[in-house]
Amino acid sequence: MRLLLVEDDNHVAAALSAVLARHGFDVVHARSGEEALRELLPSDDVAPFGVVLLDLGLPDQDGFEVCGRIRKISSTPVIMVTARGGVRSRIHGLNLGADDYVVKPYDTGELLARIHAVSRRAAPEESTDAARDESAPAESTLRVGVVSIELPTRQVCVDGTPVALTRKEFDVLALLAQRPGVVFRREQIISEVWRTSWEGTGRTLEVHVASLRSKLRLPALIETVRGVGYRLVEPSRTA
Repeated sequence: MRLLLVEDDNHVAAALSAVLARHGFDVVHARSGEEALRELLPSDDVAPFGVVLLDLGLPDQDGFEVCGRIRKISSTPVIMVTARGGVRSRIHGLNLGADDYVVKPYDTGELLARIHAVSRRAAPEESTDAARDESAPAESTLRVGVVSIELPTRQVCVDGTPVALTRKEFDVLALLAQRPGVVFRREQIISEVWRTSWEGTGRTLEVHVASLRSKLRLPALIETVRGVGYRLVEPSRTA
């Protein structure tokens, strides 16, 4: 797999590139946001990148801005690498289109696991979504109170107002909405949405749930069942 490493520190990039190469990755190193964007432009000469590993501390522009610009030209999975461990920063990155994040200092094994996880789920997702659409019943809109979820178009509305969600945010919400009031175990959500059993994905799930609560402006819609998982609770009104 080709991997685009966006990192301005040459020493860090060289060490990480060596590790990734030993694990079978063809690493291309970009030292700035602009260089990364140029590398991501479509080309008939080389295979597309499987993953972008994006450091947020870049010399020419903030990594968040780079992520937003990447999403305008490419659907390649993006993993943010950041020292900003706060939930707000993580939610902001996911809202911009990042698929996952790793907080510094990180374990190399964790990083490799996250890279493999996002690459595994990126390729088959389109075919999975298509299969879902083809087999969708006549009633293909899920409704939970003021929230409507259109499965074929992947559109979510609250009181008739569209709400833009990322791919994984939609998948989590749609899964929970299939059985309102029923508790979905964390492991089950991670298995069905991320298609992995790797326990480290749990923190990513928490961030996606927090982002959903914020975007939908219905903080009580998704209830946390301590030690078990999450369930959808029908809201009585919009926030």
